[in-house]
Amino acid sequence: MSTQKIILDTDPGGDDIFALFWLQSLVKRGFAELIAVTTAAGNVSSRQTFSSASQILSLGGLPDVEVGRGVETSDASEDAAHIHGNDGMGNLSTLLPSPIHSYESARYSDEILIDRLNAMPGEITIIAIAPLTNLAAAEIKQPGILQKAKEIIVMGGAFRCPGNITSHAEFNFWFNPEAVEQVLNSRNDVVITSLDITRHLIFTKEMALQIYQTNPESQLAQFLMKLCEFMIGTALQYRETQGIPGFLVHDAATLGYLFYPETMLWQRSRIQIETQGKWTRGQTLIDDRLTTKPSANAWIATQVNATQFFTSFIEDLKVLVR
Repeated sequence: MSTQKIILDTDPGGDDIFALFWLQSLVKRGFAELIAVTTAAGNVSSRQTFSSASQILSLGGLPDVEVGRGVETSDASEDAAHIHGNDGMGNLSTLLPSPIHSYESARYSDEILIDRLNAMPGEITIIAIAPLTNLAAAEIKQPGILQKAKEIIVMGGAFRCPGNITSHAEFNFWFNPEAVEQVLNSRNDVVITSLDITRHLIFTKEMALQIYQTNPESQLAQFLMKLCEFMIGTALQYRETQGIPGFLVHDAATLGYLFYPETMLWQRSRIQIETQGKWTRGQTLIDDRLTTKPSANAWIATQVNATQFFTSFIEDLKVLVR
């Protein structure tokens, strides 16, 4: 397997954190190279997501990876601290070593995206598991820059299922729908893992125990266990898992596609997003009519084999805690 060069755009977030740990496991095994982590406001503030990313990279053993600070936005959208904790980490950040990256001196995330994509055109895969503010800002600042990515994989949207922030919209796309529109217009092959499949990815305490028992003395394993318990609590409170005691690892689906593509089925589609509607902000629209679609701009996941997905997810995380 060739090494995948990756920039992860994220707003940690419990499910973001599990995805970042999974990616670090793949990096340590030589399957991926993490070029940078670009952070964004979303689940919590941009300062907090930056701090969390720094702590998680250190805990996972990759403290030297550059972390970008989120591009500021005037949008005062509601965050998701009620789901992920005030720090985005299940209120567990004080149990971890302090961040080693400086928010004040860090480059902005759009600057990192532009710099790295210009330096390595056609080589970097962008995995975007946050609101798409940073990607859109890079495209506006240098039109055509996102075309230089090898691939753009996005977690967001809800096509044939209800939303998780409103009845129609998924959180990442609702938070900044104008940014989503910008990214969808930047190229015709954006890969999207939406709520349609991530609602099937329920990570349970029993799964977390499999990872924890690999090395109970590991600080990382202990942190994952505590974070899992917190996330299960809020998932049940907000009825996200139909009463199953687990939580949804939405963001990890992007890595499942990239490294274990046999776990998913896909559809070529024309995707549009509502930016103006009073009640439908962030709604994703798909044309399912049996007509030719020369203007298709995305691939969307339609099915996931959750058993196969979690087999890989759990075994890879075990490697990281050993």
